[in-house]
Amino acid sequence: MASTVRLQAPIGQRALLITSLAVPLTGWTLHAVSLHRKLAAARRDPLTGLLGRDGYTAKARQITDRHGDSALVVLVDLDHFKQINDGPGGHAAGDRVLAATAQRLTAWAGSRGAVGRLGGDEFAVAVRIGPARRELRLAQLTQLLAQPVSVDDGALVDVAASVGAASPDILGTTDLSVLQRAADAAMYAGKHTGHAVLAGPQHATVPSINGRRAGRPGTNSLGRAA
Repeated sequence: MASTVRLQAPIGQRALLITSLAVPLTGWTLHAVSLHRKLAAARRDPLTGLLGRDGYTAKARQITDRHGDSALVVLVDLDHFKQINDGPGGHAAGDRVLAATAQRLTAWAGSRGAVGRLGGDEFAVAVRIGPARRELRLAQLTQLLAQPVSVDDGALVDVAASVGAASPDILGTTDLSVLQRAADAAMYAGKHTGHAVLAGPQHATVPSINGRRAGRPGTNSLGRAA
């Protein structure tokens, strides 16, 4: 009997020690999970739920680096958005259009794409689409973004978007800054045409500030992750 007691005592002490260590470890784990969730939430745009500039930049770079020539970077700018904000529905209508655009971009990009709101009415997408399907998929995107949006009072608001895209196989680089600059220039080359423009080498040489076309709004930052 005595030997049984001596055998159990160390086991009990070890169990107590493990339990004592596990309590603070569990506390730290819960804290880490909570912190991770807060950081993830902070990286998302509160209105649309999309990735913010930094979150998008980090995920987009992963896509371009990993998928190379099959990657596609897309910039989207809503046309005449100020008129929507200044119209009868006011900013509430503008917010609804932004939210609807975010939903459409997310649906188009799929679960493996990166969709971000860079600011205002400007959005960016990084997705894997092979060269053979780009023209069709970009045409689908412009059609999707041109669908009227229903606002709170049930009225329909006409919307349109300018779309520019850039791909590593055409530009010869997976550098996100270069791809985004070229997509930005291509987007403005096709402004108000209703057609997406796929960037060529000439679009990558447009003068830029922080990876954006010089003179356009929002050239202050591509994102710290860049």
